[in-house]
Amino acid sequence: MDKEKRYLQVYEQVREDIIDGRFPKGTKLPSKRVMAEAMGMSVITVEHAYELLAEEGYIVPRQKSGYFVSFDDSDIYIGADSAEGKDTMSRTYKIQRRKNGVIIGRPFEKGAEVLGNAKTENEPKFSYSIYAKTVRKVLSDFDDYIMQKSPKNGMVELRSAIAEYLSRSRRLKVSPDQIIIGAGAEYLYGLIVQTFGRNVAYGVESPSYQKIAKVYEAGGAEIKMLKLGKDGIESDELWNSDVKLLHITPYRSFPSGVTASASKKREYLKWSRKNSAYVVEDDFESEFTPSRKPEETIFSLDDQGRVIYVNTFTRTIGSYARCAYMVLPMNLVERFTEKIGFYECPVPTLDQLVIANLIDSGAFERHINKVRRYNRNM
Repeated sequence: MDKEKRYLQVYEQVREDIIDGRFPKGTKLPSKRVMAEAMGMSVITVEHAYELLAEEGYIVPRQKSGYFVSFDDSDIYIGADSAEGKDTMSRTYKIQRRKNGVIIGRPFEKGAEVLGNAKTENEPKFSYSIYAKTVRKVLSDFDDYIMQKSPKNGMVELRSAIAEYLSRSRRLKVSPDQIIIGAGAEYLYGLIVQTFGRNVAYGVESPSYQKIAKVYEAGGAEIKMLKLGKDGIESDELWNSDVKLLHITPYRSFPSGVTASASKKREYLKWSRKNSAYVVEDDFESEFTPSRKPEETIFSLDDQGRVIYVNTFTRTIGSYARCAYMVLPMNLVERFTEKIGFYECPVPTLDQLVIANLIDSGAFERHINKVRRYNRNM
């Protein structure tokens, strides 16, 4: 077993112990040395696993005391944000600190090359030569097939490539039939309004990327702005609202830079189940997390079909790749088909086939890994 799999093994086992309640909130975890001896691992391996758990909000380090469980999966959440003690470190702060003292992840301009207060012009960009080579390859391999009109939900080649990528990289087990391709995330937001209608309230983080609320309002939806706390929407705001569709950006919400903790992600799910509501998980930019493992998605935690996952290629490839995708839970596929199945896919066939080839060839994931290494070394 290689080094990466060893620390992920420790991470996953301790994470499950925390979720299952074997390590309740406030419990001190075994020391790194004790855990290493118990699992037959090195102390460094356990340290890496504990760091991941801290980054995701399952545990918090206390100087000279060790690591303590901060994850809370209780049924009562109202007021939980204000009740946390001083020892609980916000998730935003934890993932921002760097060894050289530089802090990234503060309020940033979404869609622009800005991260915190530093320009990211030095961040690796997607290779022009690889993109151009891929375009030429697609033109050669597919010939006049690129002139065909795309199916309404997108080319099967791209939807299949996305499904396989999400499975191996994000642990999302989905079918190509659950995926809808659109020209940017805002286009997909519009489809959501068309599907759920104007007679329900839509909840949006406050503050949030202003276009989100504008798109919903343009569709005639009633918007409720829900105040963000240090690790997500404040519990009393969430549970006292009458919204039936909640739009959240759990990874580095714009402009606050807040990232939802593990407890908060599960709170969103509990809220959706209790209120027969749905969650739109806007996963913008999470691929570039500096963490050693991909960001945990709410969609992957959902077992009742309450989460719609949205992501875009404008950040991972470039603004010229005006393409986004939405992953539906299986129970909503028929509903979306009935309501918006007549919409034509606005993304050209050539563009879809190029992105599919970039994913299938491994170039897409190699670029993501390159940027993540860069972010870890900042």
